[in-house]
Amino acid sequence: MMKKTDDEKVQRRAVMAGMGAVVAGLAVTAASPEARAQTGATSFQPARHADDAWFDQIPGNHRVFIDTSTVTGGQDALRYGMNILNAHENAYAGADKDYAMIVCYRHGSTAFGYGDAIWEKYGELLNGRMQLTDPETKEVPTRNILNIASGPFARASIPSMIERGVHFAICATATRGIAGMIAGSTGQETDAVVAEIMAGAIPNARFVPAGVMGMTRAQEYGYSLLYAG
Repeated sequence: MMKKTDDEKVQRRAVMAGMGAVVAGLAVTAASPEARAQTGATSFQPARHADDAWFDQIPGNHRVFIDTSTVTGGQDALRYGMNILNAHENAYAGADKDYAMIVCYRHGSTAFGYGDAIWEKYGELLNGRMQLTDPETKEVPTRNILNIASGPFARASIPSMIERGVHFAICATATRGIAGMIAGSTGQETDAVVAEIMAGAIPNARFVPAGVMGMTRAQEYGYSLLYAG
């Protein structure tokens, strides 16, 4: 077998070095913004809508969205929110104002977003699905029991959490379904009942087109999701 000449060895090294340079060049090119744009490998940026701007308008260095869909979850959500704020204060020397916190009432918990006047007028109908008992009267509620600042909800009532800066989202889709049920039982128009309920919502609340969509949109605005049931 013939031995490679020195010239052949030099040529071979030159070829290998050239191939290495090409590979390195391809890697740099692939990593460039232009290359990523051509291949579609860009960072996802969700679309923004005017109706969702309120997610960005709640002040706070931490963001959490507490989602609820059941009666039990609707009650637990306030306790979860209280625990988060208390832990932030005790463990991090933080303050309530550090949190942008939203509690969502949808599906089976939707009526917790309605104020006492709505419950006084339609409590029996609302309770047909929720099966609640007023902890003080032991009767069918004629007020939103989460508004009661005593008994089991003393420290985690809606008013006490509002005082700490908590906001609420209420499902408009579920509300229309509830309004239709009320309208059918009272001989009213569904649209009129919807308007009445929306005007009588709890403070610091906003109706979102659908609670499930509000939950997903909140995550697009950097809110951590906590599901309370």
